[in-house]
Amino acid sequence: MKVVALVSGGKDSCYAMMKCIQYGHQVGHQIIVRYAECMGVPLFRRRIRGSTRHHNLSYRMTPGDEVEDMFILLNEVKRQIPSITAVSSGAIASDYQRLRVESVCSRLGLVSLAYLWKQDQSLLLQEMITNGIVAITVKVAAMGLDPTKHLGKEIAHLESYLHKLKELYGINVCGEGGEYETMTLDCPLFINARIVLDEFQVVLHSSDSIAPVGVLHPLAFHLESKAESTSLSGINRNDDVCWEKLALICEVQGDCFQGCEATCPYVDVVSDLVAVTEDKLQISKTKKDNTFSMCCWLQDSCKTSTGLQEDLKAVLKKIELQLVEYGFGWENVLYIHLYIADMNEFSTANETYVKFITQEKCHFGVPSRSTIELPLLQVGLGRAYIEVLVTNDQSKRVLHVQSVSCWAPSCIGPYSQATLHKEILHMAWAVGA
Repeated sequence: MKVVALVSGGKDSCYAMMKCIQYGHQVGHQIIVRYAECMGVPLFRRRIRGSTRHHNLSYRMTPGDEVEDMFILLNEVKRQIPSITAVSSGAIASDYQRLRVESVCSRLGLVSLAYLWKQDQSLLLQEMITNGIVAITVKVAAMGLDPTKHLGKEIAHLESYLHKLKELYGINVCGEGGEYETMTLDCPLFINARIVLDEFQVVLHSSDSIAPVGVLHPLAFHLESKAESTSLSGINRNDDVCWEKLALICEVQGDCFQGCEATCPYVDVVSDLVAVTEDKLQISKTKKDNTFSMCCWLQDSCKTSTGLQEDLKAVLKKIELQLVEYGFGWENVLYIHLYIADMNEFSTANETYVKFITQEKCHFGVPSRSTIELPLLQVGLGRAYIEVLVTNDQSKRVLHVQSVSCWAPSCIGPYSQATLHKEILHMAWAVGA
């Protein structure tokens, strides 16, 4: 895939780009001007005009939120470089950051790549150093880190000391708790030049005796050309992009309310539901302890149905009404078994499914799901048969990762990869006939 990278200038986002190339992707990026020169790729940047307006962990499209600035920025990248299909980010521990990138990617039809997410930070820091990330600290804000001693130091020089601070005070060795910030001066992706910092100033923001806060402000720097490049490179000029016509720096304008207008609003699909004879909808219920299951199908729908979409709408609506009748909602559902007559209609099933089961309706995470192809039509059960497992409490925990990562199971549908409830782990899966 051709990837645009969200880069802050620190070690994490730069190493995330390197991981993308390691997995066979081609990378461009958005960062400070000199990075574009070092890497030889165009830079798209935008001044943030929004603010944090949506405070929940899971993001919902909100006019004026800073996430809409990211939407506008990536939308412009996609417009100018249509071959871009994925976005790289350096999120390691932050679900807040990952979920916002995933939300924007979903709206733009892009794949989120989060290869560093939930990796062991000690191993990750060592990997970065071993693989040629040369980064210095530009901010320190943790017990044991002294602005006068530790600002401007390379992470390779500080590695052992950071591990010592982890043992003493429990800090995050990659700085995921805000303990420190970095700026990358060189890495294998810098095929043209490296950044050399000539002069800087240390500014003390807080002289707290336990955890002073200091920031390094660069005053002068220059680029040092690389005579021979043996660097890792994922930049392929033999594609559909006319690189010569792309400006090295592209300033992206637009109002942060624009992103919301560019995305289709939610439409209640239930209103266009074809009337279904009530006696054709069959439902059964089985109760055990603090959970119960419901099954729903459309009996003999092959005589009247026009396809999977119609059958699935009817079945999902029936289950939704039953849940409400019992005083529950989709947020109480732990697991869904979705049986369809033809796995070739998997995409159609997902398109209908997401109009009923959404993140907004499931505050604790969307339920896990299995999708299985069965010869339903042959036995008169329609094109869609659903079984849901429901709990009467809200103690479930879910793993819902839409990004491609180094360890999480690939999410190929609108459901969580796993749901944990009462020490039972419900895993998502799909099986074709």
